[in-house]
Amino acid sequence: MQKSSQPQDFTLKETSPKIGAGSFTGDKLSCTYDLVEQMLHLYVRVVKAKDLPGKDVTGSLDPYVEVKLGNYKGLTKHFEKKSNPEWHQVFAFSQDRIQASVLEVVVKDKDVVVDDFVGRVLFDLNEIPKRVPPDSPLAPQWYRLEDRKGVKAKGEIMLAVWMGTQADEAFPDSWHSDAASVGPEAVVNIRSKVYLSPKLWYVRVNVIEAQDLVPNDKSRYPEVFVKVNLGNQVLRTRISQSKTINPMWNEDLIFVAAEPFEEPLMLTVEDRVGSNKDEILGKCVIPLQIVQRRLDHKPVNTRWFNLEKHVVGEGEHKKEIKFASRIHLRVCLDGGYHVLDESTHYSSDLRPTAKQLWKSSIGILEVGIINAQGLIPMKTRDGRGTTDAYCVAKYGQKWIRTRTIVDSFAPRWNEQYTWEVFDLCTVITIGVFDNCHIQGGDKSGGSKDLKIGKVRIRLSTLESDRVYTHSYPLLVLHTSGVKKMGEVQLAVRFTGSSLFNMLYKYSQPLLPKMHYIHPLSVIQLDNLRHQAMQIVSMRLSRAEPPLRKEVVEYMLDVDSHMWSMRRSKANFFRIMKVLSGLIAIGRWFDQICNWRNPITTVLIHILFIILVLYPELILPTIFLYLFLIGIWNFRWRPRHPPHMDTRLSHADVAYPDELNEEFDTFPTSRPSDIVRMRYDRLRSIAGRVQTVVGDLATQGERFQNLLSWRDPRATALFLTFCFIAAIVLYVTPFQVVCLLTGFYVLRHPRFRHKLPSVSLNFFRRLPARSDCLL
Repeated sequence: MQKSSQPQDFTLKETSPKIGAGSFTGDKLSCTYDLVEQMLHLYVRVVKAKDLPGKDVTGSLDPYVEVKLGNYKGLTKHFEKKSNPEWHQVFAFSQDRIQASVLEVVVKDKDVVVDDFVGRVLFDLNEIPKRVPPDSPLAPQWYRLEDRKGVKAKGEIMLAVWMGTQADEAFPDSWHSDAASVGPEAVVNIRSKVYLSPKLWYVRVNVIEAQDLVPNDKSRYPEVFVKVNLGNQVLRTRISQSKTINPMWNEDLIFVAAEPFEEPLMLTVEDRVGSNKDEILGKCVIPLQIVQRRLDHKPVNTRWFNLEKHVVGEGEHKKEIKFASRIHLRVCLDGGYHVLDESTHYSSDLRPTAKQLWKSSIGILEVGIINAQGLIPMKTRDGRGTTDAYCVAKYGQKWIRTRTIVDSFAPRWNEQYTWEVFDLCTVITIGVFDNCHIQGGDKSGGSKDLKIGKVRIRLSTLESDRVYTHSYPLLVLHTSGVKKMGEVQLAVRFTGSSLFNMLYKYSQPLLPKMHYIHPLSVIQLDNLRHQAMQIVSMRLSRAEPPLRKEVVEYMLDVDSHMWSMRRSKANFFRIMKVLSGLIAIGRWFDQICNWRNPITTVLIHILFIILVLYPELILPTIFLYLFLIGIWNFRWRPRHPPHMDTRLSHADVAYPDELNEEFDTFPTSRPSDIVRMRYDRLRSIAGRVQTVVGDLATQGERFQNLLSWRDPRATALFLTFCFIAAIVLYVTPFQVVCLLTGFYVLRHPRFRHKLPSVSLNFFRRLPARSDCLL
């Protein structure tokens, strides 16, 4: 387990990368790429060739192009028996890896044993033009092929060769020299890509009633319920209380669906005929494309749907339509909600589904993913440890994936991305992963990309127009403890479009108004969020190239709801830290009351007398005091974004058995004796929690029983006290009562007793309902 004696390894470090530097001509880089370090690349665009000579006995050839620069070479795909091929491929060679002075573009004929040489074109690197975005793209030109001796040969090739930066539009789809060891079939898995989450809707099905059902057994009252299926989501109503052929339910069932809609809504009306036996009375299929879309809380129109009856005859199913049997439904797509697919603690998007309800954006978030340092080996290739790292960032509906840097423990991405911001109280998540689907990975496709670590940044903690450049520790919790996997260097900037709009957002509800007008229950939200996560991970894993399921689930924290002793401890100490201020004030006031510092106590007496004699100063004094505290704390305001805190998470002091429990599968896969020990421990903890909850309930019930006559003597005493107090307070000036009460509370210790006060004794003697518990 990681020891807590090295907290410095887990700290956030401010860095000074060379971002926003001038280009190689002295001009400033494009503002869209000023948060990353400038990286020069030699770009080669291979467009097409014509009039290539035949090389085989039949006079045909299978051409492809080899782009070679020193020890690095990239290959295009080859065409069979084609003398005028078109490739349209781009190759990029990092200037840091250029170890030659000549670029060689060779056209070859694919053969079984040795590929035949067709012709080549040579370029002197000193003569290659330089291009800085947003300049227009360099137009390709025809070049005559030469043989090995430099003599003009038959055939021409169309090329464009230039020096540019990573801001070039050709950069994302280029073959990179960083991936020289990767097979051509895996190149698509290492390029940078942008993904969009599917548009998610809540599907609300209000099951009202059914009419003219025909049960097979007419001698009994039917026990009818409705089961609704959408994809792998299945919900059912309760059994109707009206046990007739015209049952009623009036229940809401809610599902999650994603555009484009692939699965229809399937309803079956079933009769419970036995303990484990249900009989289908009718079936209805509703395509979501025809369902009405709702933007507010106004009810949609109801509709009757015919039920199809499935009967069995001669060993096969036959469909028989019974127009007499039908079901009454109110079905809609609720666009006024935000479909939660992330944990509510760090959501990156809070907008409703319906685009008509979106407000204007309040700014732009720019993130420069510069590099990573000190990554540890994640797998073994050719007998040595290696890591093929890439980054994934998620904010709102937009996901980005950087290119994979092959075989490097200090990868340099220097890629910059931009998001629109609609709410400052949101969080961007950046994760680093090891690509296990390139050369050397699992050929069967069963391997999973390994998580290296992630970073979360809350936008409301960022100052506008300030560039934050920090190196974030990549921390992952293993069964052996917390482990630092390396560091990732980021540059982050938030640019606001309107200060008024940003400040106005703080007065608005966090979620769309439908969450407050027609709120969903906590259990519903948990189930729907789980379904939404599954849908998003499934859709993104089907993209090309795929953003794999394990990556999406790690970014969305799909298992954050699982029990963890470590998280429970962390949350308990978070509560204690929040209450520590109140506890400190209580201790300070106790010292005042006990005259530990007589000068301070006398000053408090003077302040108390002033506030009592001039009560109109109480509220101004409180707010002025809060204002002064805030101004005083301005000097110690946080200057860095928040990051993963091992001490706050209790990851550095977690016991091995607690971590083993946290990483256990669900349902558990551990031996029965370990499960029994964990269960006993959980019972012990739950017992203490139960005791605390019971004590809180007891105190509340005692307050209720002051006037309930549960204890007639105590209630009589309290009512007598209230009557006398009302008379005394009526005839005594309020300032005098406050002064006497304050002086009594602040009295000197020689006038105090160690025994509890009369009022506390009286309160503790009041009855509660604890004696009624079994």
